[in-house]
Amino acid sequence: MLKERSKMILVSVILATAYFIYLLCYFSGIISQVDSGSGAKAVAGALATALVMPHMIAIGVGAVFAWVGFFLKANWATLVGAILYAVSAVLFLPYFMFSVPILILGFIGYSMQKKINQQI
Repeated sequence: MLKERSKMILVSVILATAYFIYLLCYFSGIISQVDSGSGAKAVAGALATALVMPHMIAIGVGAVFAWVGFFLKANWATLVGAILYAVSAVLFLPYFMFSVPILILGFIGYSMQKKINQQI
């Protein structure tokens, strides 16, 4: 099964999925703290979540496309996933250090999958 697929795509999509789950858990924890906190904490938590939400959505959608590309061996889907990882890095620059390794692995995986598909 893995002989016809790029292992780099698998690594990048597992990292992206884990990072997306981390973001969901972390910011849902902030939202639950907001309900019990003061007005200033509520505003700060809501603002932080609103700032990170586009980044989180781009990572999540990119991971979905990368999973589709991995299972269907579709170059276009892995490329869209890698591009969305790059977009997510731009959308929230303070977290770029988490997105950049994922997007580098995504683009390397895309090129490797393209070579694998051409050999078949």
